[in-house]
Amino acid sequence: MSYPAAVRLFEVGARDGLQNEKQEVPTAIKVELIERLVEAGVTAIETGSFVSPKWVPQMADTDKVMAEITRKSGVVYSVLTPNMTGYEMARASGATEIEVFSGASEAFSQKNINCTIDESLDRFAPVMEAAKQDGIPVRASVSCALGSPFKGEVILPAKVADVSKKLYDMGCYEVSIADTIGVGTPFKTREVLEAVANVIPLEVMGVHFHDTYGQALANLSAALQMGIARLDSSVAGLGGCPYAPGATGNVATEDVVYMLNGMGIETGIDLNKLVETAWFISGFLGRKPVSRVANAMKAKL
Repeated sequence: MSYPAAVRLFEVGARDGLQNEKQEVPTAIKVELIERLVEAGVTAIETGSFVSPKWVPQMADTDKVMAEITRKSGVVYSVLTPNMTGYEMARASGATEIEVFSGASEAFSQKNINCTIDESLDRFAPVMEAAKQDGIPVRASVSCALGSPFKGEVILPAKVADVSKKLYDMGCYEVSIADTIGVGTPFKTREVLEAVANVIPLEVMGVHFHDTYGQALANLSAALQMGIARLDSSVAGLGGCPYAPGATGNVATEDVVYMLNGMGIETGIDLNKLVETAWFISGFLGRKPVSRVANAMKAKL
């Protein structure tokens, strides 16, 4: 075991967390959410995505969000860009980082972006080249790395490793291994991460866990034991995936920070401000946070 002394938390609540909400979230609320998270100490944040509003209407105002946020020095404002059209919009918006995504599930790839995994990688080639020329860092995510939402499809660790290596070789500075439907357990997590670590450097690997079966913190612990220090999380446990039936929210940022604080691992995040932010966005959405820590700490704020 080699726990990191500090971790970089990548906050996905404003994009991955909100994209599946049925009610429209106004631009002003998204901007306030992002600014509250940054004020709490978040230094890397997913602010939106430049995808077709036909498929993800909640993200139709990403250009407005990017224009209205007050940017803080030292903070990475990242946007998801699946193609060159999205990339051009991301560059025009002043994004300091872009994200691309592929997957380990062929069925999910077809359902999500209407192409095979290899075709999705081919689509990223011009985006990667343009980002390299413009000096914009690119991070990647490999979805469904610990299980498929489609019955009968088996995800092999070797497949996850293969896709991860291709993304790394294309120039992605970080490759996040995502349990999109939250079915992973610690042993499975370690098996997959070890397969990936055999083909790309451990220091560029990140993890992204959903908490569908309540295993996210345990899986994060398994990743931390390997020395992985790049963790995705979502304030208030917001999230889900419109193309992954049954997938519930991401692991809650405040639950992760509480655990890391107890382990003596530095995050740079103010837990009280984070919990206040979780209640802010949950209050707008008309429900309590799913986060255990947010609920436990509410009376103490």
